[in-house]
Amino acid sequence: MKFVILIGVVSLFSDMTYEGARSITGPFLSMLGASATVVGIVAGFGELVGYGLRLVSGYWADKTKRYWAIVFLGYALNLLSVPLLALAGYWQVAAILIVGERIGKAIRNPARDVMLSCASDSIGRGWGFGLHEALDQIGAICGPLVVAAILASKGAYESAFAALLLPALVALAVLFTAYRFYPNPTGLGSASIKIERKGYTRSFWLYVAAVACVAAGYADFPLIAYHFARHGLVPAHWIPIFYAIAMGADALAALWFGRLFDRLGIPVLAVSILASALFAPLVFLGGFAPALAGMILWGIGMGAQESIMRAAIADLVPTNKLGFAFGLFNTMYGIAWFAGSAVMGVLYDMSVYALVGFSVVAQFIAIPVILASKKEP
Repeated sequence: MKFVILIGVVSLFSDMTYEGARSITGPFLSMLGASATVVGIVAGFGELVGYGLRLVSGYWADKTKRYWAIVFLGYALNLLSVPLLALAGYWQVAAILIVGERIGKAIRNPARDVMLSCASDSIGRGWGFGLHEALDQIGAICGPLVVAAILASKGAYESAFAALLLPALVALAVLFTAYRFYPNPTGLGSASIKIERKGYTRSFWLYVAAVACVAAGYADFPLIAYHFARHGLVPAHWIPIFYAIAMGADALAALWFGRLFDRLGIPVLAVSILASALFAPLVFLGGFAPALAGMILWGIGMGAQESIMRAAIADLVPTNKLGFAFGLFNTMYGIAWFAGSAVMGVLYDMSVYALVGFSVVAQFIAIPVILASKKEP
């Protein structure tokens, strides 16, 4: 539990850094001259690279067992790319830094998730990942609020990015503290290791396919923020506040769904998808109040995706293949996210109704597939 909390605190300050930045990257790119298609592609490509590289970093983690070295490298790139956005004068430069931040997250996540999986073995993986996600989202709430305060006081986007250097440095300091106390966190898990199988089960592949459908239909926040700013639905300083509210819903949903997952298993994820799939019509077709309700549903879906979706992998895959499995899972998720983001960026320039239809249908398709994965061996 102590290790989970320490890594959760690292994630708290990390999310404060990069989620604070993500709450304004859409309007920032727009200010620098980027179109909706560019915003959608940059956001989607960042997720594609960020998730795709997890296949490599996950394999690297399993092969070398140098979990801490990989985690430190990833966090450094992930966090330090954010304040450098203050120096970006062109959308092309900003796009490179946005993608660089995602690459850093890709490098560190599989190794970190293996350590979390081992540490949460005795307390319940749903609860362990849910608690980590809840702490993570406290930072995701604080970061956008700090950014909102800076913008409300007539500060520029560049000032907001520069201010995020402080939580980035705190996160790295706490990470080093966790390393000093727990140099071998994989030893915290159960002594019994699952028997190695030659390949992944049909249940695993069905599960991955269902999650890919969810990812394809989930609009990234930069595109949502672009929509708010372009149509004047939400004042500029309220956009990061909307994001903070969504992150609050994310944190509460992660804790609740984490507990339910430990009791009921995968069907809990289907329920979360059913609830969150309705965010798109509220966000893209409504006014201020419906958009706020849509962001809460969007946050609930993110809470499930960032907690119990990861926890389920540890139950489907042998421990000695867990790093690669997390990488493979995230690669498929990232490919689907990129494809969906690119499609929704193009659809937005054509018809918002088409975007909403695509988003809702893609997520509803995932529900029967994810329920079918529970029935497979």
